[in-house]
Amino acid sequence: MPTTPRIWLSRTLLIAALYNILWGAWQVLAPQSFFSLLGMEPVNYPMIWQGMGMVIGVYGLAYFWASYDYIRHWPIVAVGFLGKIFGPLGFVFNYLQGQAPAAFGYTLLSNDLVWWIPFALMLWDAKKANFPLR
Repeated sequence: MPTTPRIWLSRTLLIAALYNILWGAWQVLAPQSFFSLLGMEPVNYPMIWQGMGMVIGVYGLAYFWASYDYIRHWPIVAVGFLGKIFGPLGFVFNYLQGQAPAAFGYTLLSNDLVWWIPFALMLWDAKKANFPLR
C-alpha cells in the first residue's frame, strides 16, 4: 500500500532547497563574511570554505528535485539527513577539542537541527511506502 507524500513536507523540502542555495551562494561569494559576523579570525584558505558553500548549494538543488516526490527520491533525503546529523557531531567533537568556538554552534540551529524532524518524517514515509511490514 503506497504512501502519498505529505504536501507540507514537500514544501519544507522546497524551503530547505532555497535555504541551502542561498547559504551556499553566500559562502561562495563572500567566504570571509561568515567568520567576521561571528567575530572569528578569517580563514587562511577561503577557497576551502567556498568549496563547502558550493557543496551546500548543490544539496539545495538536490532537495529541490526531491521535493517533487520525496518518497521516490528518499536517498537524496537520506544523504541530507546524514549530513544534518554528522555536522553537529563534528562540531561537538571539534568544540570539545578546543578547535571550534562556541559561536560556530549557532549555525547548527538553522543549518541542521531545524531540519531533523521533517527529514526524519520524510524518511519514515519512504520506509512505509518502499518497505512495508508484511
